[in-house]
Amino acid sequence: MSVKVVIVGGGSSYTPELIEGILNRHSSFPVSEIVLVDIEEGKEKLEIVGKLASRMVQSSGKPIKLSWTLNRREAFVGADFIATQIRVGGLKARAADERIPLSHGFIGQETNGAGGLFKALRTIPVLLELAKDVHEICPNAWIINFTNPAGIVTEALLKHSPHKKIIGVCNIPYNMKHSIAEILEVLPEAVRIEFIGMNHFVFGQKVLVDGMDRTEEVLDKLCDDRFDYSPANIVNLGWSKTFIQSTRLLPNPYHQYYFQTRDVLDKDLKAFHENGTRAEVVQTLEKSLFEIYKNPSLSEKPKELEKRGGAFYSDVACSLMDSIHNNKGDIQTVNTSNNGAISDLPDEAVIEVNCVITKDGPKPIAVGSLPGTVKGITLQMKAFEELVIRAAISGNYNDAYTALVMNPLVADEKRSKDVLDELLEAHKDHLPQFYGGQENGKQVHAKVY
Repeated sequence: MSVKVVIVGGGSSYTPELIEGILNRHSSFPVSEIVLVDIEEGKEKLEIVGKLASRMVQSSGKPIKLSWTLNRREAFVGADFIATQIRVGGLKARAADERIPLSHGFIGQETNGAGGLFKALRTIPVLLELAKDVHEICPNAWIINFTNPAGIVTEALLKHSPHKKIIGVCNIPYNMKHSIAEILEVLPEAVRIEFIGMNHFVFGQKVLVDGMDRTEEVLDKLCDDRFDYSPANIVNLGWSKTFIQSTRLLPNPYHQYYFQTRDVLDKDLKAFHENGTRAEVVQTLEKSLFEIYKNPSLSEKPKELEKRGGAFYSDVACSLMDSIHNNKGDIQTVNTSNNGAISDLPDEAVIEVNCVITKDGPKPIAVGSLPGTVKGITLQMKAFEELVIRAAISGNYNDAYTALVMNPLVADEKRSKDVLDELLEAHKDHLPQFYGGQENGKQVHAKVY
């Protein structure tokens, strides 16, 4: 049985990861066609990545037809899986998401706080249109969404698009699993973490190794500064013994933004003044990567890609597609509708949780109530996500302001307006829902105040 995979955002520097993952699984996941899709602004990168991907396929000897195009609807015909990894506005937009909040004294990060809010505002309308096309052209296809903020985007799509075969994925739970395996000196396959929470705000509340509970041992070791517990794109600040002993939970690397806010802000402001933001570091890294990709003798994913921060990226997405295709019934951590898995949240809320993966999609494994130590802030974060989705759909200024001021990384009713206004202006070309028509040759807000 042949399989067609479409990669939207095909010109991304991450695409070789996905190609490698598909090639490595070809015996069980017999992909016969891969189509890379991008937009006009990404045409040059798409061409470079497409040629590298073609060399990778040719070198593997696998019978896979690979092509690339700017015509999304044409690419969707006959698709079985559609992986989305887009960045609306590119790295330039990410730089604004990071620089503008930092200039006002707030953390600037692409998926958290004010930056994460604006990434969602730019992204949700675009992916809603994409999901509409998928539902019309290939209604049986699964959308595997890697686009950040993955949890918010996935919830927006499941709630507001006609297409329901949508799963959000992130490499953080996978990264945590491998980090724990390294700490315990065991194979990653032996480790299972019971996750509870949401994307980039998920906790591990139990660690099993070959079925044996080793949670306490892991929590003790996590207090040791010798262990680096973060992906390449997040500097590890370590966790205090008091925090770990008090919560009795395994935090994920993104929790440092919420529980080590001052230290992270100091670090980011220092980098902001000395070396630029993470977005600017990535821009330099990507420029170097694409020069490497151009090498006509290169026919494999280069090791330099690991510096980009996408460790285990292909394993997460490709393992999921493989399991759906083969109805494996294995357990993977994905972003999907709650459906009772966390008793404190509505069924339709999207959570990040262990699921049994079947041909009909993920079946969440019940984990009960949120731990009392983090219940309040988790519910606050879910409420924030709902406000973000409302603002992305409505294009209403007040909705966006409410979402921003209710985010725990902002929570300043006066400065929120300044940050909001500056980010709206910086991203106006990618926020059509907030702007309508022209007045004296200038764009104006359609739904302000």
